[in-house]
Amino acid sequence: MTPDRRLTLARPDLADAALEGIVPAARYAAPTPKRVRAPLVDLRPQPRLDAGIDTQALMGEAVDVLDVDEEGFAFVRLARDGYVGWLSADALGEAEPAPTHRVAALRTFLYPGPSMKLPIAGWLSLGAEVAIVETRGDFAHAPGAGWLHMPHLAARDAAPEADFVAVAERFLHTPYLWGGVSSLGLDCSGLVRAALHAAGRACPRDTDMQEAALGEAVPEGAPLRRGDLVFWKGHVGIMRDEATLLHANGWHMAVASEPLAQARARILEKSFGPVTRIVRLP
Repeated sequence: MTPDRRLTLARPDLADAALEGIVPAARYAAPTPKRVRAPLVDLRPQPRLDAGIDTQALMGEAVDVLDVDEEGFAFVRLARDGYVGWLSADALGEAEPAPTHRVAALRTFLYPGPSMKLPIAGWLSLGAEVAIVETRGDFAHAPGAGWLHMPHLAARDAAPEADFVAVAERFLHTPYLWGGVSSLGLDCSGLVRAALHAAGRACPRDTDMQEAALGEAVPEGAPLRRGDLVFWKGHVGIMRDEATLLHANGWHMAVASEPLAQARARILEKSFGPVTRIVRLP
């Protein structure tokens, strides 16, 4: 079976040492642990800016770096969901210090000092992680990132969000972005991934992976519940209740909420065809 290139840290010329004897390559090497130090970085299938975006990584995410090419692209595996691809090496830094806090707000600003009156220096999205070394009043300092409003953060070991659907609902009206995972833009599987990760649940990145890995099938004709995931071939949505679907989609070019019956009819006619599976998470 051909290895899935999205989950296999290997190329014909170089592969992860852990894959020796499993995946053929000219040579093998142990990856170097790094961490994303930019607010957001695109992961591409090839080391070219015109290659499109497979997914994105947020500040604080751990990555395994196998190689950096002459153009400054790093060949990496994201620790959060195992996705493999190329990203800018300039977005990476040392693995330590490890993050102490995560962004719990949908989005928060970075400031050059502990004051909301200063010009902003950047932003972070829900799920980004930072190492806090100092606090002053309501502000916390993360070296290399800036100062953040402390109430927008949660300790990394704090209890996760209790309701992943409520997390997904906070993204309502966020623009659709193929490959996106942040509050500036995300796609259908990115919405599911972001919400489940905030709730402390493991989640693969792409729709086909999610359909294969998540939940148990809901019997055909059974009443649906809040939190059920509805899959099409290439699309996924989250049930808000027994009749309402929340999904990031190209029809609205945003995260939208609509009756499931309406979405099913349109999707059947215009894009992905019939529903392939509905699952319920434990």
